[in-house]
Amino acid sequence: MTSRVYGYLRASTNEQDVSRARAPLLTFAAEQGLTVDAWFTENESGATLQRPELFRLLDIARTDDVLLVEQVDRLSRLNSNDWERLQGLIKSKGVRVVALDLPTSHQLLHTGDEFTNRMLGAINGMMLDMLAAIARKDYEDRRRRQRQGINKAKAEGRYRGRPVDERLHASVRELLMDGKSYSKIMEIMKCSRATVARVARDVKQSQSVI
Repeated sequence: MTSRVYGYLRASTNEQDVSRARAPLLTFAAEQGLTVDAWFTENESGATLQRPELFRLLDIARTDDVLLVEQVDRLSRLNSNDWERLQGLIKSKGVRVVALDLPTSHQLLHTGDEFTNRMLGAINGMMLDMLAAIARKDYEDRRRRQRQGINKAKAEGRYRGRPVDERLHASVRELLMDGKSYSKIMEIMKCSRATVARVARDVKQSQSVI
């Protein structure tokens, strides 16, 4: 059975261009003589397992299929426990993770004898773990610096917070009241799960007051 290649594109916020990495992935695939069979795209944080498109990809993937990403941090900025869960699922499915920023993973595209394949798999797994850990550290460092900046701005009386998109929130609120699911609202409004969750919390709080 022929292996399939799935491109996974992720950006953390709705304001970021999630399709930006499509071009370099297509170029890499062409250089390797491969065709990307399907794309899975979402605007979700890499620090959470709440990523419907990633898990939809893994649900349909078969043994030896390729999960192609631009960088390992597109796949994971997870803490160690969540990364182990995701990595365990990937291993159980027999999916090969190939990242442009992980050269050892490129060799997984060209199968050899069993010994070579197992050695490459072991080396790539170790490197994948290392880059996932680095991605998590980078995430935590950036959040710490952000908190420090906010605390300093608050102390100096300069902090105003991120302006709320009132029109977006009103539309999300209407869809929530209409019984639409988070995923459907994200699809309709092209917004992040965090935005929907925030509006949902506001709706719940307002209802409790009433």
